[in-house]
Amino acid sequence: QVQLVESGGGSVQAGGSLRLSCVGSGYGYSSMCIAWFRQAPGKQREGVAITSPAGSWIYYSDAVKGRFTISRDNAKNTVYLQMNSLKPEDTAMYYCAADPLHKNCNSVSWEILTGYNYWGQGTQVTVSS
Repeated sequence: QVQLVESGGGSVQAGGSLRLSCVGSGYGYSSMCIAWFRQAPGKQREGVAITSPAGSWIYYSDAVKGRFTISRDNAKNTVYLQMNSLKPEDTAMYYCAADPLHKNCNSVSWEILTGYNYWGQGTQVTVSS
């Protein structure tokens, strides 16, 4: 069993930056694909970025490419999401999710929610104009 805890959310003005953290506890976190998702009120949950276990494969949604950076420190059981040049449309609850079977570690199915066995509780990001 793996538990995920997100932190680092907050309120910033447009153009600002935040760094989110996803800390995993339990066996096997470092061998899992980890993704960040977000969900705005009234909208579907959407993928933001994903990293393979060693960080050798990374993928971003078009909405955040060039502004967000996903990285991981397996020694600390932590995956980060550095968010720069934030826009009001980035306002959402941000979740991390873990895929232990690597079913979603590809550019085709990475946004399929049912492929992730573990989810965090989320951290709120609010960007004002």
